Amino acid sequence: MQKTIIVGAGIAGIATSIRLAVKGYEVHVYEGNSYPGGKLTSIEKGDFRFDAGPSLFTLPKLVTELFDLCGEASDKHFSYIRKDIICNYFWNDGFRYSMPSSVNEITKSISQNFNINESEILKYLNRSQRKYELTNSIFIEKSLHKLSTYFSFDTLKAFLQSYKLDLFKSLHSTNRKSFKNEKLTQLFDRFATYNGSSPYKTSGILSMIPYLEMGLGTYFPKGGMKSITNSLYELALRQGVNFHFNQMVDEIIIKENKTKGVRIQNNNIASDLVISNMDIFSTYHKLLPYLTHPNRILNQERSSSALIFYWGIKGVHPELDLHNILFSSDYKGEFDYIFEKKDIHQDPTVYINISSKCNTSDAPEGCENWFVMINTPGDIGQDWDTLIATAKQNVIDKISSVLKIDLASIILEESILDPRLIASRTQSHQGSLYGTSSNNRYSAFYRHPNFSTKIENLYFVGGSVHPGGGIPLCLNSAKIVSNLI
Repeated sequence: MQKTIIVGAGIAGIATSIRLAVKGYEVHVYEGNSYPGGKLTSIEKGDFRFDAGPSLFTLPKLVTELFDLCGEASDKHFSYIRKDIICNYFWNDGFRYSMPSSVNEITKSISQNFNINESEILKYLNRSQRKYELTNSIFIEKSLHKLSTYFSFDTLKAFLQSYKLDLFKSLHSTNRKSFKNEKLTQLFDRFATYNGSSPYKTSGILSMIPYLEMGLGTYFPKGGMKSITNSLYELALRQGVNFHFNQMVDEIIIKENKTKGVRIQNNNIASDLVISNMDIFSTYHKLLPYLTHPNRILNQERSSSALIFYWGIKGVHPELDLHNILFSSDYKGEFDYIFEKKDIHQDPTVYINISSKCNTSDAPEGCENWFVMINTPGDIGQDWDTLIATAKQNVIDKISSVLKIDLASIILEESILDPRLIASRTQSHQGSLYGTSSNNRYSAFYRHPNFSTKIENLYFVGGSVHPGGGIPLCLNSAKIVSNLI
């Protein structure tokens, strides 16, 4: 039985451990924190519970298939509901829009609210689906760094229809061509933030992302997003995976261009394989400092980070749902601040997630738990204390104005997560949420591969390597790595 060490118990590390345990590997996962899940964890403040990180759940089959792989019925350990409302959108001028969950309802409601023909929105959504179907098996489910990926029928089909992918247009220009209404363009531009990028720079191929929400649906796991981590962690334990918490790996041991294990403090722990679920930048700089680093990859622009206010709120607000977005009136300016000025715009787009809308135990009766997030640059040494204080006031003022409430007076509890804390808790360089940004049209090919081209039996998994960040891509990353092994 080959022994495998996985560095980091993020969701990709847990999923990889399950897949390898099923194949008969002896798997040990070493995690510096006292808990599994990485960013996919939760916090409690007073009588309120908050999902601390990722809050959008799509493609539940990527979770349930892990139970299938282990011969277990997923619904006995993990369950979820499909949301009737995808998201509520708000603009500063008072305009509001609530997006339903089915394509037929979406086309009708967008037509009615944004003065566009149903045929035009349906055409856009069909193109979104086609882009997803053409590229999913190549860019997401397989390694882009193996020649075998390019010698397949799917690759040939995608190549012959590449003119449909809008690879060389920005997402914004793709959306602007499709929609004359500025608010509708902004609504579809926001999908660039799903991998921490700017819609004015990232490729139009990202217009496939709406299909995940509008075509395949958005869901809520019973018990909250943390239940994804909990259920998979428990599944891994049942498969015999060994977890070691509060065990920060200091070095990946390499001898004769082959992995030999890891060093934790002064102890060398031998293994046949090593898989790093740590951010790829931190993996090289902290665990492999003596190797020649792939600086072209490591020095790419990082994705956006986040400033999150976890607020326990007095009162119930029926105009809000699970997912809510309050748009900036200067969307381009907001992204210029993030990626060019490395600063926070005075009118940021605000995302509010309220899991107590679906999981009532997350807040006391008559209250709600608000996860309030704005996109920010990564930590490069800014005066964060000043930035946070200013941003907090701007966010409170914006929400109060848009929702016609006195927000400051109803905040009962507060906890704050900023890029510095994200970096220290998750080892994500500069606190980036998705590793590198996708502001370069070739970014998919510039992501670090899931394996080392120089060191035998060394692999990489998670949001900072191929295929990218977010729960679905991290779970696909685990699948790619286990298949490579």
